[in-house]
Amino acid sequence: MLLGTQRINELGHLEIGGCDTVELAERFGTPLYVMDEEEIRSKCRAFVQSFSSRYPKVQICYAGKAFITTAMCKIVEQEGLGLDVASGGELYTALKANFPTERIVFHGNYKSNEELRMALHHNVGLIVVDSFWELECLGALVRETGKEARILIRCTPGIDPHTHKRIKTGQEDSKFGLGVKNGQALEAVKIALGTPGIVFKGIHCHIGSQLLHLHSYQEAVKVMVDFMARIREETGANVEILNIGGGLGIRYLPEHKPPSIEEMAEHIVETLLHRLNKHRLDFPTLGLEPGRSIIGEAGTTLYRVGPVKDVYIKKAPGRRTYVAIDGGMSDNPRPQLYDARYTCMLANRVNGTEPQIVTIAGKHCETDILIPDTEILRPVPGDLLAVLSTGAYNHSMASNYNRLPRPAVVLVRNGQAELIVERETYEDLVRQDRIPERLANGGNE
Repeated sequence: MLLGTQRINELGHLEIGGCDTVELAERFGTPLYVMDEEEIRSKCRAFVQSFSSRYPKVQICYAGKAFITTAMCKIVEQEGLGLDVASGGELYTALKANFPTERIVFHGNYKSNEELRMALHHNVGLIVVDSFWELECLGALVRETGKEARILIRCTPGIDPHTHKRIKTGQEDSKFGLGVKNGQALEAVKIALGTPGIVFKGIHCHIGSQLLHLHSYQEAVKVMVDFMARIREETGANVEILNIGGGLGIRYLPEHKPPSIEEMAEHIVETLLHRLNKHRLDFPTLGLEPGRSIIGEAGTTLYRVGPVKDVYIKKAPGRRTYVAIDGGMSDNPRPQLYDARYTCMLANRVNGTEPQIVTIAGKHCETDILIPDTEILRPVPGDLLAVLSTGAYNHSMASNYNRLPRPAVVLVRNGQAELIVERETYEDLVRQDRIPERLANGGNE
């Protein structure tokens, strides 16, 4: 399974963006996140083209939570997308990259007063209100600052997207948003319309992540357009923006067959137009927030293989081969969080005739299994392992567990590799540590 610009070169090495991964590992070290710039840009353009060719008003915002750095913000800006941020830190990253603030959408089920104040100060394009408490806080802040808050109300449409339970977000029992069916979302709209300084622009929903079928999107669109009609009926207000979030799945395994971006656009726009016409509603701006589907397949993580250990067990087949690598759950916690599965290969010798079923084990002090029971060529210490489709939620969720420095990130394109995140050092790990004076003096007084 080769993705994006990946190919096997004449040396039998995995190549990405015209760069030999063996050379990348030697130059930048491992673990190493490699990002395929051409693949990122291609997916950005596919979203814009697929939806804009079918619907007159579209706002595509990249979901920064999947992977955000200042360089990524620049790519997103150059491709004409907006940017969805979900914390003060993500917003700060966008600001440091000089991302146009009018194209920023600020998310989060708990935005502190400081984060809301930051968003207002920098005139972000939209704030997605997630609770009555946040609506009250915003009302107070706009009175205090004299700023205007342009908002969407985040709604829970009550849709089961049939994905892993930890990445469902649009069901009725959710920490996110306000219920459409129980009347909370409508109440929030009425409060927003009656609050000076708050400008109600529209409604938002997000039903889940890694979605491999389109019917859940269609059901969500129906619920949300019906809600638009109810808003008009009860308040007289028109919904200018209907944002249906992101969540389109990607290929982690060869058997994964996610819908194409074209298919997604066709199904969503067809349902949207039919429902709008049914209610005789004005066309709102259609907002989408793809993250994983833009960055996921563009990322590959390179690891150095260490010990290869055979463990004999009573059950068939009687032996398990553990292949230890120089990273694991600190640079990719997804297998531990929700049983995520990946495809891998030996990047330094992709072709061969000695396949073996192995378990890829991380180096952390847990049952740190990155990929169980996967078939690759028979590995030996010193080999280079490439794990595919690691662009989304790997770097962004990385930690310093066991005090491992977080990996570097390189951007590759047309044979050029450029560092966009430096590898952390041991000194970085202790930079914020402090020893109280009494401990430094050897006493406890």
